Amino acid sequence: MALKWIGGHSSSILCLNVNSEGLVASGAERGELTLWDGGGTPTGQLQLPEADDVTSVVFSPCCPTRLYTSHGETISLLDIRSLKEPVECFHVNEEEINCLSVNETDNFLAAADDSGAIKVIDLENKKVTRSLRHSNICSSVAFRPQRPQSLVSCGLDMQVMLWNLQKARPLWTTNLQECEPQENGPQSAGQFFNPPLAHSLSVASCGNLFGCGAQDGKVRIFRVTGVKFERELEFQGHSLGVSQVLFMPGAYWLLTGGNDGKVLLWDVNSDVGKQLKSPAKSLQRRKAHAPASTRKDGKLSKVASNEHTRVLPKVTIEHGEKVNWIACAEIKGSKRVLVADQSSSVSVYPLPEQ
Repeated sequence: MALKWIGGHSSSILCLNVNSEGLVASGAERGELTLWDGGGTPTGQLQLPEADDVTSVVFSPCCPTRLYTSHGETISLLDIRSLKEPVECFHVNEEEINCLSVNETDNFLAAADDSGAIKVIDLENKKVTRSLRHSNICSSVAFRPQRPQSLVSCGLDMQVMLWNLQKARPLWTTNLQECEPQENGPQSAGQFFNPPLAHSLSVASCGNLFGCGAQDGKVRIFRVTGVKFERELEFQGHSLGVSQVLFMPGAYWLLTGGNDGKVLLWDVNSDVGKQLKSPAKSLQRRKAHAPASTRKDGKLSKVASNEHTRVLPKVTIEHGEKVNWIACAEIKGSKRVLVADQSSSVSVYPLPEQ
């Protein structure tokens, strides 16, 4: 049974983030922003200008009082000790921002938007240092831990990309549709009607492993090796689109949230180990851009897809509502998953010890 945090919003909550001191920020429709203590009591509220939906909130990894928020095409930097007017505003995106990510040294901020653009802001010089691009809506962007110049992104163009801020072009690109089995029958027909539009990304603390959730209900795990990445694992995570993926800090446990109203916890480290020992190893570790249309690859894909069914979640939470965002927090010494949905409350569930 979920504990509900109420009284912080009157509209649907769209995003969540937790700082290093356990303070939670939530953004909602109509410009609502709320801060919560670990007990679920609102400690501060702000109505952002223009009443644009607050689509992303991210605390600085270096300074827990600095909070970056996106609302409409604007990014506002707030000081949570005095939650009033923004300390600074950036107007660099041309369309609504979907996701913010700040690197661990707090000197670059990436903002992904509906035009497919990712604007990378140098926070010291307060100017755009890179404009990266997808061919459709860019839904998620994430800097890699331990590599402050490197980031990954995904979008509704079904592309997953690896970037380095030294270059304007991606180092490596994978089209999720091209990774799929090319078979005649219901599966390929279903794929046509339910393409793998990529919704969410999360990078593990090691910086090399990252997960991607897509509209086809699948979760894909990739490993970065140098200037490219390869698919390590793929499994059917949800019966509807995967709206959120989140690696828990310091672990290879992955939380996923879906449009099917479920929140699931996966032990990715254990599952990757099983997959690498399986006959499908050659498929999983083949180059991400290799064509998947040959008959041989089709057979391999079929083996891999049978393997996927053996990947089972450690924990299943029947939340019951479409998941907008998930976050992980330590409350009273225990890990909790925070869930935002179509309602104006935050749901809090306990998680097992690692």
